[in-house]
Amino acid sequence: MHSLKDCFCLKKTRHLLETHDTLASETCFSENDVEALYILYKRLSSSIIDDGLIHKEEFLQALFSCSHRQNLFADRLFDVFDLKRNGIIEFGEFVRSLSIFHPKAPQQDKITFAFKVYDLKNTGYIERDETIEEADLNGDGRIDPKEWKELVTRYPSLIKNMTLPYLEEVTVLFPCFVMTSKVRDSQLVYGN
Repeated sequence: MHSLKDCFCLKKTRHLLETHDTLASETCFSENDVEALYILYKRLSSSIIDDGLIHKEEFLQALFSCSHRQNLFADRLFDVFDLKRNGIIEFGEFVRSLSIFHPKAPQQDKITFAFKVYDLKNTGYIERDETIEEADLNGDGRIDPKEWKELVTRYPSLIKNMTLPYLEEVTVLFPCFVMTSKVRDSQLVYGN
């Protein structure tokens, strides 16, 4: 007979596997990629506060190797990753946000994400003091998502950093994953 503690552990493990499967189906990552990202997430989420969540200080430390450095872009990026707006990045938010940087992510997702990053005041518009005036096609002193899309179409380099090629090979970045994967080789899909 299983103890009550064993049931909770089993349930947590089963939930984690379902989450990885769900995240793989909702993102550009395979289930193996999601498992490898979980290894990274665990490292980041325990770097300062060992609670399984990424706090802003841990996020800044991962980006700059310093949790006390002030950086408007890093703060804004954290805010965009924090989909629930609760001051922490949970694993699902981490994977979903990283997926936007995947080479196979739709261009429109990249444009939308970049717009959110540049919308510093979180108003739904990029204000005149936040970016280039030439993008303000209707002359209202701010850039709406449609104007942003037109600007990116003219200047694709604006979202060049929205693609991180190494995300296609996440499992290579974390070789310890190969020994711990719960997905059998026969379940892997190659050539995607």
